[in-house]
Amino acid sequence: MKISARNILQGTVVEIVKGATTSHVRLDVNGSTVTAAITNEAVDDLGLTVGQQAYAVVKASDVMVAIDD
Repeated sequence: MKISARNILQGTVVEIVKGATTSHVRLDVNGSTVTAAITNEAVDDLGLTVGQQAYAVVKASDVMVAIDD
């Protein structure tokens, strides 16, 4: 498979928290945690399990910057 996103981070699934319709999947990427909110169906379709290698694919149309006043 090829994908247009250029920000692809390989990591290890460290936690999957399922809600009513959405899961929060946490990946350890070189000591940093990346959290993705995806559907429960997507978790099941991918067969995600803790300890599995996976990729965080980041495709953002906007990045915001903020400061404290």
